[in-house]
Amino acid sequence: MQQVKKGDTVKIHYHGKLTDGTTFDSSDGRAPLEFEVGSGQVIPGFDDGVTGMAVGEKKTIHIPADQAYGQKQEEMIMEFPKDRFPEDLTPEVGMQLNMSNPQGQSFPVVIVEVLDEVVILDANHPLAGEDLVFDLELVEIAGAAPLIIMP
Repeated sequence: MQQVKKGDTVKIHYHGKLTDGTTFDSSDGRAPLEFEVGSGQVIPGFDDGVTGMAVGEKKTIHIPADQAYGQKQEEMIMEFPKDRFPEDLTPEVGMQLNMSNPQGQSFPVVIVEVLDEVVILDANHPLAGEDLVFDLELVEIAGAAPLIIMP
């Protein structure tokens, strides 16, 4: 029976939960997730978790934060002047916004505190610092990605 190895393209159904059982993502009702194992398309712990699985196999994997989205980084929490928000926007805790860095790259932030003069923004991934649990079901192994060998 064929087992998943690095370089294989796989299709997998998943149900992602926090350690307290709260669901944060699921492929239920959608097409299975398709990715190339070992290519960096998914978090490292997910890659490791599917390696060795066979089609039709189901299992639950536990991924520590360091193999998921990493630990929260204090340097990703920043103050932003309240007067630099658009006039028609009232900042509220929990509000998700997109910001741009000087290079023009957009990144998501969440408002974690609103003070008199500044708003505290968190640019960490929402799942940073969290250990994750995934229920997996391997649907298909499409085989290794083709290699081009030059003479």
